Amino acid sequence: MKHYRPSLVLTLALAAMAAGCLFSACKKGEGAKPATKDDTTAVLSPRDEDSLKYLMYQIMQVSFVDGGRNTNNDLPTYYWYNQVPSLDPGSAAYPTADDLLSRMKSYPRWQGKPVDRYSFLDRTGNISDQIEHGVVDGLSSGLGSKGDFGLQISYTQDVQTGKTHLLVVYADKNSPAGLKGIQRGWEITAVNGNNDVSYDGAKGANVTRVETAIYHSRQVSLTFRKPDNTSVTYNLDAGGYQVNPILFDSIYTRGDKKIGYFVFYTFSSVDDDHGSTFTRQALDQEFDKLKAAGINDLIVDLRYNGGGAVTTAEYLDSAIAPASTKGKVMYRYQYNDKLTKNESLLGLVPAVNFPGGGGLQLDHVFFIVSRNTASASELTLNNLKPYMDVKLVGDTTYGKPVGFIDFTISDYDAAGKKQYLADLYAINFATLNADGVGGYFGGIPPDAAANDYINIPWGNPFDDNLDKIFNYIATGSFARSHERMSPQENPRIGIPESMPSLRFNGMIDYKLSGRVKAGLKKMHQRSGQP
Repeated sequence: MKHYRPSLVLTLALAAMAAGCLFSACKKGEGAKPATKDDTTAVLSPRDEDSLKYLMYQIMQVSFVDGGRNTNNDLPTYYWYNQVPSLDPGSAAYPTADDLLSRMKSYPRWQGKPVDRYSFLDRTGNISDQIEHGVVDGLSSGLGSKGDFGLQISYTQDVQTGKTHLLVVYADKNSPAGLKGIQRGWEITAVNGNNDVSYDGAKGANVTRVETAIYHSRQVSLTFRKPDNTSVTYNLDAGGYQVNPILFDSIYTRGDKKIGYFVFYTFSSVDDDHGSTFTRQALDQEFDKLKAAGINDLIVDLRYNGGGAVTTAEYLDSAIAPASTKGKVMYRYQYNDKLTKNESLLGLVPAVNFPGGGGLQLDHVFFIVSRNTASASELTLNNLKPYMDVKLVGDTTYGKPVGFIDFTISDYDAAGKKQYLADLYAINFATLNADGVGGYFGGIPPDAAANDYINIPWGNPFDDNLDKIFNYIATGSFARSHERMSPQENPRIGIPESMPSLRFNGMIDYKLSGRVKAGLKKMHQRSGQP
């Protein structure tokens, strides 16, 4: 096995722990440019791919300190490291680091089945921008990546006839699509002038062409049919923007009750290394509205929220929770046994407490959930259950009670120039709420099942989820108050996995990165090293 000069860093830049450790800040964009779907020149060389395999394996299975070469530091970071047998990362059986990671992920089990469907490598660096900084297109790091249109789409099936349609699921308000006014439920009838957009299976030629045009292109022409049957064609240029995680909000009055509602589609961080982010501002403005309205009940729509930053989950929980939670456990961490043994040394913490409630006086909090509701979304609702009347409506959630500390992996070329290789997201911890509830790898079931009709606009009372929640608030029953949809609505339900998610699915704890950084710095100082 070759030994390379590794730079293994948390995104927040860990300090060195022992002599010879090579921890240093590594900005994506130094040295080799990360590969993107539009840049085939950035593919790693065989030597760099070998380096990535070796370093990834060491971080997960041996130690994240000194690339695992210092035998005094037995600190594997992978949550399930002890279920993975010893492997040779240099073996020809693993042509790429992704192949090696797939093999490693195949070993951990939950109820006899493989459990790690989460760990992955990000070779573009875009996830850090979108989640930690809340931007698309590398606006904070200067990567110059292509950005996107901010448009989530899905094929749907007409409940009454079985006919399929291609619909807009949502558009970020700040994105190129959002700025054009493109709305949920609009039907896409032509892509780049081609009106053959019919569904032909998840890997079909039509679906592949549509996915490439809308998710992986710099420009696209889309023709839409609006709910009023008028048509419009927009030419979109992919671009960068600040993520606006709130897609829609409203205050409803039902009898003597005021009900707040907002749709939250991603847990972009409320803080980064520059201070407060646009996401914090958006949430603050939202909760100021809710307080001013004096709401009695709150509905948080997480049906398309795959997670993101843990700090945002904590912020949201604190805004929703009653004042009586101050100082009480919000959630607890579980690490692997070796990280737990060195918990105080590394600056890891066993639990997070509520800093205080947000000032709302709520009778209930409802979460609209689906199979796409994952990770930080599940953490948010699970944390509140010991302290509030929490109700879930929709479908069983994705099932991800585990999260990541992000590692940036770099090596050096022959001239000693640092090269970015990838960001590693491999499971590092699990979470439990104050009642010890976690481990929901099979997902969290709803209190009431409801359908997601994608052609129904946000906030429409015919939305199956909202209708059942409003009826529960009024009567204590989740029975649907409307016997059927209005004829003009013609409900259309999404075809699962017909299109990939536009956004990240996972849970990243950036504050743990900072705590480990501080812990290693203290050890460094105690050892008398410069």
